[in-house]
Amino acid sequence: MDGVRKTFDKWAQNGRAELMEEEHGENVSKFLQTVSFDKAFTFLDVGCGNGWVVRKIAKEEKCKKAIGIDKSKKMILEAIKKTSVGNEKFIHTDIETWEYRGKFDFIFSMESLYYADSIEIALEKIYKILKPGGQFFCGTDFYTDNKATARWASIMKIQMHLHSKKEWKKFFQNAGFLIKTKHIKDLKNTKKWKREYGTLFIIGTKPKK
Repeated sequence: MDGVRKTFDKWAQNGRAELMEEEHGENVSKFLQTVSFDKAFTFLDVGCGNGWVVRKIAKEEKCKKAIGIDKSKKMILEAIKKTSVGNEKFIHTDIETWEYRGKFDFIFSMESLYYADSIEIALEKIYKILKPGGQFFCGTDFYTDNKATARWASIMKIQMHLHSKKEWKKFFQNAGFLIKTKHIKDLKNTKKWKREYGTLFIIGTKPKK
């Protein structure tokens, strides 16, 4: 079993899943408030953890379907336990190997893409399963410009790909996305990495044909 899967299986059982929701909830909520969910839509969360973002989005009036995927089986079991609305679904898989035939209006990923074996392959797959005009929102606190989080990889001792904002933008451009970026800071937070640097969101739009 790979280190990432092992770590998140452990986190699913020791309360760290809820801690992640607590730690990222403020900035993710602020970001999602900037997204217009005014037409019927489908939504995918890549690396959904205990499913907190999926549950939040599934309650949106226009949400037809919200799916969460995670390579940690125990995270998915936690997510299924907490399922609250009929349009939620959770699947134990990783994005690179997932066989999915449909396409989504919105795909979201918070603090998970840098764990992928290959960011390029993961982005290629995400691009493929997005509808033309659809958007992928990728949030990360772990990037070289955020000096306070760069040491995470040595603490975690698992595969984490550290890149700069400029490199992240290049990954998205190479995959075919039109990109914008947004920084969301949590100014009242006691943690420097949240207060001063904040979460980097890369917003990739798949061009319409």
